[in-house]
Amino acid sequence: MLMFIPVRLAIAYHQAPQPQAILVLGGDGNREEFTAQFAEFYPALKIWVSSGTVPKKARAIFQAAGIADKRVYLDYRATDTVTNFTTLVKVFQQQQIQHLFLITSDFHMPRAKAIATLVLGSQGIAFTPIAVPSNQNQESIFHILRDIARSLLWIVTGHTGASF
Repeated sequence: MLMFIPVRLAIAYHQAPQPQAILVLGGDGNREEFTAQFAEFYPALKIWVSSGTVPKKARAIFQAAGIADKRVYLDYRATDTVTNFTTLVKVFQQQQIQHLFLITSDFHMPRAKAIATLVLGSQGIAFTPIAVPSNQNQESIFHILRDIARSLLWIVTGHTGASF
């Protein structure tokens, strides 16, 4: 069953070799500051911030970097890393986005990549990871395996198990 994910990812990378949007996972204002600077190099790309800092602060970060409000989409539906992806995947499909820059902290990237591979990959959306440097230790394998299981649950049932 899971063999279709690598195929869908390969097709997405082939059809959209360059990222078409930016997704930053909330949880640390440094990620949004990094994204604002990063986005200056990609002025045509829309930016989605999933459950980041409060709207007023987030808008100020992007405005200070000269990023127009119309490029920035703040979404606060996610309650954790799995729902960062599951709450936005349909939006990306509606926008016909097949390839994203995925921005999160370096310590968080292994878990984010595992979830993205399953959730985005199952929907035919590729990603290019961009890690924001931090001084934190990498997350435990337990958290990664737990969220892989939750991502698989979402693929099969449409539920993330966030309430477990």
